[in-house]
Amino acid sequence: MIRMQSPEYRSTIAAIATAPGTGAVSLLRISGPDAIEIADLATGGKASSVIPRTSRYCKIYDADHQIIDDGLMTVFRAPNSFTGENSIEFTGHGGMLVTREVLGRFLACGAIAAGPGEFTQRAFLNGKLDLTQAEGVMDLISAQTRLSLRAARSQLEGTLGKRTTEARDQLLETLAHLEAWIDFPEEDIDPQTGIHLRGKIDEVLSVVDSLLATADQGRVLREGVRTVIFGEPNVGKSSLLNRLLGFERAIVSDVAGTTRDTIEEIINLHGLPLRLVDTAGVREAGDQIEAEGIQRTVRQIEAADLLLEIADGSKPKPAEAVLPHTAAKHLRVLNKTDLGEHPSWTGFDAVRLSCETGSGFDALSEAIRDALHFSEADWGEHAIAINARHQASLIAARTSLLAALDLLKNPSNDTELAAIDLREALDALGEIPGKVDTEDLLGVIFSRFCIGK
Repeated sequence: MIRMQSPEYRSTIAAIATAPGTGAVSLLRISGPDAIEIADLATGGKASSVIPRTSRYCKIYDADHQIIDDGLMTVFRAPNSFTGENSIEFTGHGGMLVTREVLGRFLACGAIAAGPGEFTQRAFLNGKLDLTQAEGVMDLISAQTRLSLRAARSQLEGTLGKRTTEARDQLLETLAHLEAWIDFPEEDIDPQTGIHLRGKIDEVLSVVDSLLATADQGRVLREGVRTVIFGEPNVGKSSLLNRLLGFERAIVSDVAGTTRDTIEEIINLHGLPLRLVDTAGVREAGDQIEAEGIQRTVRQIEAADLLLEIADGSKPKPAEAVLPHTAAKHLRVLNKTDLGEHPSWTGFDAVRLSCETGSGFDALSEAIRDALHFSEADWGEHAIAINARHQASLIAARTSLLAALDLLKNPSNDTELAAIDLREALDALGEIPGKVDTEDLLGVIFSRFCIGK
C-alpha cells in the first residue's frame, strides 16, 4: 500500500499558482502544518482569525513591517482543503515583482518553495484524490478542445478510478474464493466453483477490454490527431495549412520546393485537436537539403493518424503516389478549383476546394470528422480516455487474467498458479488509482505539473 506521510512531519510549502507574467490578480498558495502560523507572520496575525473557507481583506508586511501588497486571504483548515492540510490562498495584485515579493515573504516566514505538482501530490497522499484524479487535474489544465475537457472532467470526478476499483474489488472477492478452495479442498464450497470463478474473471476482463478500447481516444485527445499534409511541390500544401489555421504560418510561394522542413501547428476541429504537419513536396530532390526534407516527409507519413494528400486539380492527374506503409486514414484533396478542373480528374473521389477563395473547406472539415469517427456521439455517456500509464497496467492485468482463465479451464492444473496470476492482475489494476505501492510513479507523474498546482 501507499506509504502515507503524516502532515505534522511534513514541511510547509508555498508557491505562486498563477501563470508567469503581468495580470490583474495573482494567487499564491501555502500548504502544510505551519501554513496558518506562516501567514500570521506575514499578515500581522490576521490568518488565524479568519473563519475557515471565507475570504478576508489583509495586508502582507515585510520584516520591517512595510506593506508589500494587499488583497484577499482565504483559510482552509485540515482536512477540509484541496491538499487535506492547513492551507492558505492569497489573492493580490498581478505584477510580477510584487507577486515574487509576497512569495519571498512567505518563504522567509518558514515555508519552502513547492516543486511541480506538489500540492496535488499531497492531495493524493492524503487521500483527497486517487492517482487517476490527480492526473485528471493536469489533463484539465492542458485540455485544448471541448472533448478533451470533457474527458479530463470525467477523470477528475473519479470515473476511471471508480471503474478500476470496482473491477479490482470484484477480482479480490474472486481470489478469496479461489484461495479458500485451495486451502480447504475438503470443504464443499461450491460444486460449480470452476465455472463460477471463470465467469467472475470474464466479467473483470470485459471491464479491462472496454477501458483498453479508449486508449486511442485518450492519445488523440492528449496529443492530437497527427494530420500530415503531403503532395507534389507547389500544389498548395502550405496554403492549405494557413487556411486551416486561419493565419499565415507557412511561407507560400510559386517557387517549387519552398518548404524544406516540416511545420507543425494544432487546430480544434469538431472538438478534436488536429496536429497539422506541413511537409516538403515529394519529387526528385534538387539538392541535399531538399532530399533530407523529403525523407522527413516519408517519416511523417509513416507516423500519421490522418493523411491529407493534396493535388492541383487544374493540372493533369499525375501518377498514383507510392506511399510508405501506414495504417493512417487517407483523404484526397483537389486544390485550385477556382482555376477550373482538368478533365483527367473527372469522377475522381476527392474533396474539392480552393485555398485561394476558401470554397470547399466546410466539406473538408466534415470529411475529416467522418474519416476519424471521433464525433461527440462516439464517446457515449462518459468520456473515459485512458493514458499510456493506464494502458500499460490494463494490458498487464489482461495478460494475467487470461493466464488464470486458461489454467482454470482444466481441473488438473495447479490452481495455486491461477491464484498467482490473479494477484498479479490485482496489483496491475491497483496501480491505476494508486491502491498499491506507487512511489516510483509519483515523481514521473507529478513532474509534468506546473509549479503551484
